[in-house]
This record gives sequence, C-alpha cells and structure tokens, in this order.
Amino acid sequence: MAWIVLLVSAVFEAVWATALGLSEGFSEPVPTVVFAAALAASMFGLGWAVKHIPIGTAYAVWVGVGAALTVAYAMATGTESVSAAKLVFIAGIIAAVVGLKLVPSGAERKRAAEDDADEAA
Repeated sequence: MAWIVLLVSAVFEAVWATALGLSEGFSEPVPTVVFAAALAASMFGLGWAVKHIPIGTAYAVWVGVGAALTVAYAMATGTESVSAAKLVFIAGIIAAVVGLKLVPSGAERKRAAEDDADEAA
C-alpha cells in the first residue's frame, strides 16, 4: 500500500510542478489553486509513505517519477521538445526507480538473514 501511495504522490508532484509553471508566478488563479491542492496532496502522501519506506528510497522514487511525468507531459503537450536523448534519460530515471524498488531495504535484508539463520538451526 505504501508504494501505491508513494506513486500517487509522485503523480501529484508532476501536477503541482506543471501547475506552478502555468500559474505565471501565482498570478493565474486556477493553476495557483491546482498547485496548492496538488502540493498538499503530494506532501501528505510522501509523508505517509516514508513511515513504511526508507526516506532515501521514497524521496528518490517520488522525485524521479514526478520529474519523468512532468517532462513527459511537457513533451506530449508540445511545451518541451522531444529528442531521443531526452527519452533515453527519462527511461534511465524510470529504470533507476524500478531498481530502487527491487533492491531490498535494510529491514528486509535483516529479516531474510534471520530467516536463513532459523532455517539453518
């Protein structure tokens, strides 16, 4: 559940980052309200997720997914140019995020070591 909340929070990060750009320095009311609401939701979800996922991993995933979605949206809407190099580097961000999910945390490694010790006894 924590990973789902973290990923939803990353989506909200992309929403608030995009709305921030559209707010024209907070002079446009609708994007400013969207920014504030998405920022609150994103931070709340990240805060909840870090109770269950190590902060370093959670923050890296949150930033990586949010950044990749923000750039992807900007490219899809034409506000940012598309290039092969950008696509390769975005894929690299996503690969790194997946890698962080696949690498066991310290608590998981400790549990696995304890289980191995119990089985050996």
